[in-house]
Amino acid sequence: MEDLGWPAILLRLVQQFWPVWLALAVVFVPSLHYRRRTGLYGRLFDNPLGMVGFGLVMFWVFTALFADLVLAFDPLGQIAQMKNKVPGSITPGGGVYLLGGDHLGRDVFSRMVMGARRVLEIAPAATVFAFMVGVTLGLPAGYRGGRLDAGLSFIANLVLAFPVILLFYLLVTPEIRSTGLPVALAAVLFLFPVVFFTVLWNSRFFTHPAKRNLYVGVTLLLGLWAWSGLAFNADPLGVWSMEPNMLNVFVSVVFVNAPTVFRIVRGIVMDIKTRDYVAAAQTRGEGPWYIMLWEILPNARGPLIVDFCLRIGYTTILLGTLGFFGLGVSPESPDWGSTINAGRRLLTIAPHPAIVPALALLSLVLGLNLLADALREESLKD
Repeated sequence: MEDLGWPAILLRLVQQFWPVWLALAVVFVPSLHYRRRTGLYGRLFDNPLGMVGFGLVMFWVFTALFADLVLAFDPLGQIAQMKNKVPGSITPGGGVYLLGGDHLGRDVFSRMVMGARRVLEIAPAATVFAFMVGVTLGLPAGYRGGRLDAGLSFIANLVLAFPVILLFYLLVTPEIRSTGLPVALAAVLFLFPVVFFTVLWNSRFFTHPAKRNLYVGVTLLLGLWAWSGLAFNADPLGVWSMEPNMLNVFVSVVFVNAPTVFRIVRGIVMDIKTRDYVAAAQTRGEGPWYIMLWEILPNARGPLIVDFCLRIGYTTILLGTLGFFGLGVSPESPDWGSTINAGRRLLTIAPHPAIVPALALLSLVLGLNLLADALREESLKD
């Protein structure tokens, strides 16, 4: 059989992504129809750049979710005859390497698809944890000021003083891992979501003890259960766990991003706390945490949502950089950074193993940036 040409390759790629197209249709059709009723989210569909950005992001999200259906081959499987084969090459078994083979004879297309899952397993979740840390510390620092603000700001500036890549390198190297520092950082950082939601429910339902005790109890039960499994791999049921390499990368991302989120939240709070509705809440006798979490934080959601999208993009780039330098997850992992690093060595002979994941990384980050810009424009209209 002859190798496929580019028109046939593109047609087969479109067919291979059928679950993704179906999921995008399920999301876009109702969203367009009900966009006038869904607030900020709906207004994205009146913004062409917002629609493009949202579409790119959701394309990769659905690719990660349905990777097992989209895959053409095992991303770790090797076929010796397919080393550095060009896109459209026919395998000995009659299959097609749509985007070619890498230096070990693995399918570049399948590794790109599974790489999306690797990236999206870490970047959004790590960004959420970083926001939990930054918001939990930034709210009291900006609202109370004084020594608390000075102390927390000093620690944040100390972390930010280190070059990001150097800090990542130090946190994920084997020598640092052997000291147990990543586990200790995980034990501290992974507690912040539990603290945040515990204080959130306590401040909101303080005058309703039954609801407060229920919500706080459920939060502590589920939160500490997840904390023990994620930080110490001590979940007896095996529901919550994280591989050591994944834990190191995850903690590093949270640790590096949290100080920046802290400074953003602190600055927003210092501005909002002078507003009339905050003074009204103080006059009513509301507690400080109620004012911070239920008066100030909701009114800071616009800038925080925008920064959240941008930060996922930054995190994606950082994960790619870590993988490129061989400091990410396991070496055989199909994450995009590791794949680019492996492909660059034969860039002049077979460029496709490096170009394909590079374009995938570029498109995801571009989508996140376009989505953030659209959210910024629409939030300013509120």
